[in-house]
Amino acid sequence: MNGPSKYAEGHVPGAVDFSSKGADLASVLPADKGALVVAYCGGPQCSAYKAAAKKAAELGYTNVKHLSAGRSGWLAAGEAVEK
Repeated sequence: MNGPSKYAEGHVPGAVDFSSKGADLASVLPADKGALVVAYCGGPQCSAYKAAAKKAAELGYTNVKHLSAGRSGWLAAGEAVEK
């Protein structure tokens, strides 16, 4: 799981910290339930993303995907992060 400290160090642009939003996730997701929602966590072996993906699906989002490379893969690819 990424958690607040890793989120603060740098996250995929537009990402929200599920660990701090949890039950309030609906307030930060798009109004369009068909919008793309991508869940990720620390890296390929991490499965913490499942909680966020499950919550999004429970909220009615129908286009929920998994960034399997996670934060570590994103950084290794040299992609930009937000802080």
